[in-house]
Amino acid sequence: MNIPSELKYTKDHEWIRIEGDVATVGITDFAQGELGDIVYVEVETVDETLDQEEVFGTVEAVKTVSDLFLPLSGEIIEFNETLEDEPEKVNSDPYGDGWMIKIKISDASQADALMTDEDYKALIGA
Repeated sequence: MNIPSELKYTKDHEWIRIEGDVATVGITDFAQGELGDIVYVEVETVDETLDQEEVFGTVEAVKTVSDLFLPLSGEIIEFNETLEDEPEKVNSDPYGDGWMIKIKISDASQADALMTDEDYKALIGA
């Protein structure tokens, strides 16, 4: 299982890569494995400002539909439109081509409470 050390994680199995005041968000390798084959990613919150842990979209797999929770407060500035035609990228490359959204962070201090790779490994028992 792949859990990159340079990322931060949430208890809801999202990862976040922070670059300045913009962050890229997706779901973890563990999450995509638990969900199974992903068939649809829906994000209708582009250009909206949401609070930390608010639902920013859903991911639909063959078995289930799961909410996606925002790791940090901010404005959703981009959706990975590749996922409209190729949602399976979330399964094949969750930390690369399978990213979901980019946000403009409104409170960078919230990142201090996110999990490290070691914390996340402990959460999932890896």
